[in-house]
Amino acid sequence: MSEENASIRKVTVSLPGSLVDFADQEAARLELSRSALIARVLAESKAAYEANLAAEGYRFYAQEASEFAEASAGAVAEAWGDEG
Repeated sequence: MSEENASIRKVTVSLPGSLVDFADQEAARLELSRSALIARVLAESKAAYEANLAAEGYRFYAQEASEFAEASAGAVAEAWGDEG
């Protein structure tokens, strides 16, 4: 069982009528319940958010690793030169 299905909870939300109408149309088109459609949209939004966080982290650590490599290049070259 997936994490999303492990703990289903009922919630009450207030939405503009136009969004409810759109949700109902999309749910019918995709042959889903309104709840399933909203859960899918939120899961997709969560996945995109997490992917963005991961990308930011990779960029941060790539920059940090690059700066470390640049700062230690002289010492590494000296160490390799002494052994060769």
